[in-house]
Amino acid sequence: MRDRLTSLLQQLEDELRLQGRWDSQQPPGEALRSSQPFAVDRLSFDQWLQWILLPRMRELLQQQLPLPATCAIQPMAEEIYDASDVDAQRIVA
Repeated sequence: MRDRLTSLLQQLEDELRLQGRWDSQQPPGEALRSSQPFAVDRLSFDQWLQWILLPRMRELLQQQLPLPATCAIQPMAEEIYDASDVDAQRIVA
């Protein structure tokens, strides 16, 4: 399962980069410390994926720490991205 998750995280990063949704500069540290779900008050969803989700999940995998028991990222992605946007739907998938 961990190998599959590692692969999916890399696919997500690749897709964000391919679509030009990957930021070259990290947001200010205060934006990364949001207490809101998905940091909605300080980051775009793309930024949250790049700067919070991907690093945290990779850290859990690298350190062999327990993975979250539940995950509600796909419903949020479906809410954020336009269902008619084929590129965005590849991120949702």
